[in-house]
Amino acid sequence: MTGWRVGWAIAAPPLMAGIRATHDFLTVAAATPLQLAGVAALALPPEYYERTRAAYQQRRDVMMRVLGDAGLAADAPAGAYYVMADVSSLGFGDDTAAARHLVERVGVAAVPGSSFFSEPALGSHLLRFAFPKRLETLEEAGRRLRAATGGRSAGSA
Repeated sequence: MTGWRVGWAIAAPPLMAGIRATHDFLTVAAATPLQLAGVAALALPPEYYERTRAAYQQRRDVMMRVLGDAGLAADAPAGAYYVMADVSSLGFGDDTAAARHLVERVGVAAVPGSSFFSEPALGSHLLRFAFPKRLETLEEAGRRLRAATGGRSAGSA
C-alpha cells in the first residue's frame, strides 16, 4: 500500500522487541479503512503484484533517463517510487530555490531534498522526483527539463 504506511514485520524475538518499542512511539493503530484495504490487497493474485512491479520499474527507468537527459545525476532507487537527483548543476543557491524555479518556470514539481535530512545542509543539493505517474506525464516532464537545463536531446547518448 504505497504511501499508506501499513505493513507488518517478521523478525527474531530480540529484533521484535526493538521494532515493537519503536512502533509504539510512531503510531497507535492503522485506521479501519486502511486495515480493510490491507486485507483486500492480501487477497489479490500474484499476477497483480507482478504487473505492478513491472509498471513501476518501467516508470523508474523512464525517470532515470529523463533525469540523465537533463544532465541531473541520480542513483536508481531499488524499492521506492521516487528518486533523489543532484541539482547542483542548475546553479541555484539551494534545493528550495531550485524546486521553486522548476515548479514556477518549468512546470515540473519536485520536493527539496533538505526536508529529508536531519541536517538539512546534507540534502541542499538534492531534489526528490516522484514517478508514480502516467508515462506520458513523465515524458513531458523530461521534455520540459531538457529544455530548461539545456540537457541532451531525447535518444542521444
